[in-house]
Amino acid sequence: MTPQPNRRSFLTRTAIAGGFTLLPSLAQAAGSNSELRVAVIGLRSRGRQLIDLVLKAKDVRLVALCDVDPAILRERVDGLDRKNIKVASYSDYRTLCEAKDVDAVIVATPNHTHTLISVTAAANKKHVYVEKPVSHNVWEGKQLAAAQEAFGVTIQHGLQRRSETAWHDAFEWIAQGHIGEIKVARGICYKPRPSIGKVRGAQLAPEGLDYDLWCGPRPRSPIFRRQFHYDWHWQSPWGNGDIGNTGPHQLDVCRWALGDPDSMPRSVLSCGNRLGYADDGQWPNTQLATFDYEKAPILFEVRGLPSKGLDYKSGTDNYRGVEIGNIIEYEGGSLIGGHRSKCRIVDIHGKELKSFSGSKSPIQSWVDSIHSGTQAAGLSAKTGHLSSSLAHLANISWQLGRPSPNPDGIEDELTLEAFARMRQHLDANGIDLKQSPVRIGPLLTPEPSGDSFTGELKEVASPLLKGSYRKGFELPI
Repeated sequence: MTPQPNRRSFLTRTAIAGGFTLLPSLAQAAGSNSELRVAVIGLRSRGRQLIDLVLKAKDVRLVALCDVDPAILRERVDGLDRKNIKVASYSDYRTLCEAKDVDAVIVATPNHTHTLISVTAAANKKHVYVEKPVSHNVWEGKQLAAAQEAFGVTIQHGLQRRSETAWHDAFEWIAQGHIGEIKVARGICYKPRPSIGKVRGAQLAPEGLDYDLWCGPRPRSPIFRRQFHYDWHWQSPWGNGDIGNTGPHQLDVCRWALGDPDSMPRSVLSCGNRLGYADDGQWPNTQLATFDYEKAPILFEVRGLPSKGLDYKSGTDNYRGVEIGNIIEYEGGSLIGGHRSKCRIVDIHGKELKSFSGSKSPIQSWVDSIHSGTQAAGLSAKTGHLSSSLAHLANISWQLGRPSPNPDGIEDELTLEAFARMRQHLDANGIDLKQSPVRIGPLLTPEPSGDSFTGELKEVASPLLKGSYRKGFELPI
């Protein structure tokens, strides 16, 4: 029986996120019963955490695991077996997605296969929980949102603040007018990232791993990274850098603060570079991005270097006390919160006015949505797409940029102030922008739909909205 909603569960579905969508419930799915049968695809660090969340959730049963690395798959299956939890094992997501005894899948693979696996599962009438970013490029995210509607399944993103009552309560309190109108939404990702090293030649994939399947839609290219299973985050065919790794969490809160605009920003500009070391990474470890919306701008900052001297024992910087999180500035104060289920509101003098705490497992919120046949708009694939797309748009601007030690072409005061602080941070690490310039991206103007860009750079920028798709790995939609 579906539990009756209380104030908190109703708030999770409706407040600020923009109502809820009616979906086919689990009870309506052919061959299903009251217990959701779930498989996890991608089993390393985040996948292991999600396995634990499934085991703690109600009205759900873990029935299968899937990974292209046989050693990791065996380790996870054996670990569950020691707990007397029996699960089926799969090496190929396509076979798993066709399984009749699986109702839903959790996708925690590398970024470049998030949408592909999710849409494949949806096409097989499986409900989906997909980790952030839900897509590797803007076009993919739009296909994911379309798949939720086309196949009539519940698809939820892994942007966890949406499952936390703290942020819902805070935005509800702000909506009552206590601190006025929003001025700017800031996302902060000051997360030290040491060099990933530089290999002398192509490396071998882990023994037994199906590298062709791991590459999926992207070309099967030589491996140039020391750590196969994580450092893909910093290489463009597979990852999206830290703005697309940790960043989507904070970018989503920024969009939420703006009232969840239903389209792309009016413009985007990004600058930065990979500084402090030469390694096999391709995305910047120091980056600024500004997104212009009608209601207020979004400013996002990435700092992967330590506080000073390239010494990772020196700690990391913070902005108004935040290392990873959000600062949403209003006329009469700010909403401040880190990468967890707590946030607080302060006045313009920094005096705390209100604090909020409370969370719900994102997996439990997904399971509950499936059982009830309703989903908050803020939890949907579309929301995941629009928030993840901000990282992709910023990276496109950065990719098209030109090296400069100065903020050439940047006109708005918000970005100039952030650039000045970034320069101070780099100075503290002994980085001279005249010797190691940043890349200043152009101001790009996306179409509201995200299908293309307008303006002088339309022809060169628009193709970067979509990735490549090898035969046999096309999206089934």
